Amino acid sequence: MTDAQAPAVSAHAAPVADAGRARRFDLAIVGAGPVGTALALLLAQRAPQLRIALVDARGAQAGYDDPRTLALSHGSRQILARAGAWPHNASGLDSTPIQHIHVSQARRFGSTEIDYLDHRVPALGYVVRYGALMRALDAAMSRVPGRVEHAPPPASASPEGADALPAPDRPGLHHFRPYRAIALSQDAQQVTMTLGTSVDDRAQTLHAALAVNAEGGLFERQMARPHARDYGQTALVGFVTCERPRIGWAWERFTPDGPLALLPQENGYALVWCCPHAEAKRRRELDDAQFLGELHAAFGDRMGRFTSIVGRAGFPLGLNALGHVVDGRIAAIGNAAQTLHPVAGQGLNLGLRDAFDLADALVRDIRGGPPHHGVPGPAALTDFARRRRADRSLTIRITDLLPRVFGIDAAPVALLRSVALASLDLVPPLKTAFARQMMFGQRG
Repeated sequence: MTDAQAPAVSAHAAPVADAGRARRFDLAIVGAGPVGTALALLLAQRAPQLRIALVDARGAQAGYDDPRTLALSHGSRQILARAGAWPHNASGLDSTPIQHIHVSQARRFGSTEIDYLDHRVPALGYVVRYGALMRALDAAMSRVPGRVEHAPPPASASPEGADALPAPDRPGLHHFRPYRAIALSQDAQQVTMTLGTSVDDRAQTLHAALAVNAEGGLFERQMARPHARDYGQTALVGFVTCERPRIGWAWERFTPDGPLALLPQENGYALVWCCPHAEAKRRRELDDAQFLGELHAAFGDRMGRFTSIVGRAGFPLGLNALGHVVDGRIAAIGNAAQTLHPVAGQGLNLGLRDAFDLADALVRDIRGGPPHHGVPGPAALTDFARRRRADRSLTIRITDLLPRVFGIDAAPVALLRSVALASLDLVPPLKTAFARQMMFGQRG
């Protein structure tokens, strides 16, 4: 492959492939996190005739136990609703709405507020736990035609009736769990993928018309890509409570160390505090009272004293993006295509927009009729890459530029930042354009 990189292949000895016939699918999706699962659900609903393989390296419980907090935009809620993971006529998954966003910079004038009423949406975004989102996605998966293929695979398929198609050839979603992709190649006709497990040394071979890599992982575990930047920062995360919480308010404050975000969650706030590695290490070693005192000094007194902190952890930050998200019959989406700085909370939202546009491109290609006879072809991936170009480029530039520009403490630059923040309130169309970019991205 060139740019749309395959999942990393294990350095251990490869399992022995099953001697039986290879499984054949119209599409294989590697990675069953929120982005890969959302893609599978969108396609299962809009193109139920497709044979889709979803390769999931983790068991279900691993996703449910993941403690991370996610910020979903209003546009992402709409995508999840279309996927069946956020019902229109119910409260949907457990979430806390963001109705107001306050953006400011420490020790400088200039701030702006974004209000949901100005944009005629029920909320600008929502804060959810990773585990809650995966439960909602898995619940939606249980409602579409398909089957879970648990590891290890059976030695041979059991007969299912003289006139029935073998299970691998049936339309619907085939969820391989827990399997990992240990080899991936393509030729002019198809993609060939080898799946292995940690249970034994057997493997399965899949053939697919197209493949999608949705298995990105965290920044520090990824291969270097054409567009990469190590910010030299760690994101300190945790859950804090305070004396005077403001319901529905999210805060983004730029400090000399890096951005500091507080997202409303349940009865407190999810904290994302970006700072240099050494400073992050020092802060992680502080006792709770000292840590909360430094947080108060950085954030200010808008919500009084911070009273508790739990779940402190740290993650190195960087930009790591492919130059091209399609290579022949293989596409990359979500963190497999780009890993972003968490400023403005755009990473997962961009990935869900990837999934939505890819599903739409595949469905349009199928409905276009011959030459594929109901099976999507490489032209669909070319269309997907074209449609994603503007949104992806702008979002990457914004999330790369903001932490670097706001990290410059020189007075002239700080003054320009203050003027820029103030201008958002003075020029309403500019604020509207920024808010809609954060909620919906650019349409290709």
